[in-house]
Amino acid sequence: MSVTPLDDEQRGEEILAVFDTAFGELLAADPAAFRVKFRKMAASAFAFYRGTACLFYHDLEAERRGGPFLDERTSRVWIHGDLHAENFGTYMDSNGRLVFNVNDFDEAYVGPFTWDLKRFAASIALVGYAKALSDDQITELVEVYAGAYRERIHALATGAKSDEVPPFTLDTAQGPLLDALRDARSLTRFSLLESMTEIRDFERRFAPGGGSVELDAATRYKVLAAFDGYLETLPDTSLARPDSYRVKDVVGRRGIGIGSAGLPSYNILLEGSSDALENDVVIYIKQAQTPAVSRHLTDRRVRDYFQHEGHRTVISQRALQAHADPWLGWTELGGAGQLVAEVSPYAVDLDWGDIDDPEEIATVVADLGRATAAMHAAADDQSGESLVPFSTERAIDAAIAADEDGFPDLMTDFAHAYGARARADHQIFVDLFRNGRIPGL
Repeated sequence: MSVTPLDDEQRGEEILAVFDTAFGELLAADPAAFRVKFRKMAASAFAFYRGTACLFYHDLEAERRGGPFLDERTSRVWIHGDLHAENFGTYMDSNGRLVFNVNDFDEAYVGPFTWDLKRFAASIALVGYAKALSDDQITELVEVYAGAYRERIHALATGAKSDEVPPFTLDTAQGPLLDALRDARSLTRFSLLESMTEIRDFERRFAPGGGSVELDAATRYKVLAAFDGYLETLPDTSLARPDSYRVKDVVGRRGIGIGSAGLPSYNILLEGSSDALENDVVIYIKQAQTPAVSRHLTDRRVRDYFQHEGHRTVISQRALQAHADPWLGWTELGGAGQLVAEVSPYAVDLDWGDIDDPEEIATVVADLGRATAAMHAAADDQSGESLVPFSTERAIDAAIAADEDGFPDLMTDFAHAYGARARADHQIFVDLFRNGRIPGL
């Protein structure tokens, strides 16, 4: 990776310009949400990296016109868009099976497959640095990730059967991935409902407080109209019981996470699969965002494929994630595309807090490399979408085969260089923030 040397003042101005493009409108509309977002980003270099996909792709701009392992096909792969070490966790798939896999597809788009790998590799460098691992140990971890990705892509490209490359489930996962799945299995729908709702007049309703916002009649009507539009986007196989779509309650929700600051969102309480109150379902409607990677890719075939950002997010997730959430769909509200999905009772993110032993980290990183390869291989001519009309695993396999030794070297060099860049940028950002240099805050 080559980055034009800038002094801290120049880089600070560059960061502010990127932030203005990515966050400007939302920040102006809800400064308080961004103060919370930026406080969280100030906590560590990794938290800063998580919140700045916009800056990452700005720095990769030079590769828009090509790069190692990129050709007409490998530059046109469905990618996650924000693949870092903490964007993995559990979910209940449409077959009722708990799976550990990549999650959070808000930034998904079609672009160079290496961009996902580089974003993950740099995140591993940041995790390793925070755990006081040496540069050599970080190099080994990135090589493990690249090697596991390479091995799984090759297996898939050469016709490996699904039982030879199974997903990470309670039967196949190990170590911290299995721990996350077991934690998810111990969770219940009832516990989620207890944390968000209460029983009033023999019916479940959202409880006041806890970030919920009561809606006026006009807003409630608009949200319910958007919900009706969403139902038309669900697959025919999603739900069999019509009562499952009966709305019990609607509230607004404050979005103040690192990725959702300033984005309006709503929760809807639905009847669920039976009359029993413990089977009720909570779904969310959230305004979808412009993916950071899309600002640096100009392929109109990709841009014109999507109706709006909500449609893009859902189509991308369905392409990248086998057996996705049956409640996953899209709609429009206030002229903006919306993402709709279940607030899952069974979602547990991978917790890096207690993963400290280098050998254990390596085992986890290898599994995440395999998961990344399976994700890239899922979203192609077999996914039901026409946007990527070729076998991605074969295209990627052929590109890597042309330079087997150069592939891990590319990832390790980038991981070290961008990890150092992100640590320096984090300090610059903290100084900008604490000294009142971010406009609008």
